[in-house]
Amino acid sequence: MRVCLASTSPARLMLMRQAGIEPLLHAPAVDEDAVIAAIEAAESRTLPPEEHVLLLARRKAADVAASLAADDPSFDGIVIGGDSMFEIDGRVLGKPHLPEVATSRWERMRGSTGILHSGHSVIRIAPDAPPREEAAVASASVTFASDITDAEIAAYVASGEPLHVAGAFTVDSLGGAFIERVEGDPSTVVGMSLSTVRRLCGRLGIRWTDLWNRAGTSPT
Repeated sequence: MRVCLASTSPARLMLMRQAGIEPLLHAPAVDEDAVIAAIEAAESRTLPPEEHVLLLARRKAADVAASLAADDPSFDGIVIGGDSMFEIDGRVLGKPHLPEVATSRWERMRGSTGILHSGHSVIRIAPDAPPREEAAVASASVTFASDITDAEIAAYVASGEPLHVAGAFTVDSLGGAFIERVEGDPSTVVGMSLSTVRRLCGRLGIRWTDLWNRAGTSPT
């Protein structure tokens, strides 16, 4: 069975590969800011993180699924879409982009605990059959060390790693040394909860091990 990852995230691709899956990659054509702005304007409210990430994950997966169905009617497999947001002290933190923003966030985060929300959508596509979707949100709490020094923050920000990731940190690279505890599925913090994706596949009648396609993992 074929697997398409509706994402350009290196972290999500790494997770797939570590799980024995070499996916097709397809970037979704979704204007995330416009999607959220339209929904919030129509409903006159701010979407909470769980709804925010689930909406975007579903839109990304649906966009790629539609493209695949149009471009390759013989496609038989699944499309996986995801989105993540980090929340701390009731405030949602996206990608900081600027060094001064990342520095300010780390000064605030040290010694604190936040929650990483990750939305997931899995769409089953098969020839001559309507698409079927299962979706869910997974969350994991992240506790940062209280003794992180200003010099360590400055060096981490200077590395460039925290500038373009949700919450301004990673758990699987340079930022991992500054994280004391993760509660929940650790892969959620990397960018996608593998246990959640496995459960969604099961709801669609797909056995997770049937997705293994990397050398040395395919069941015989």
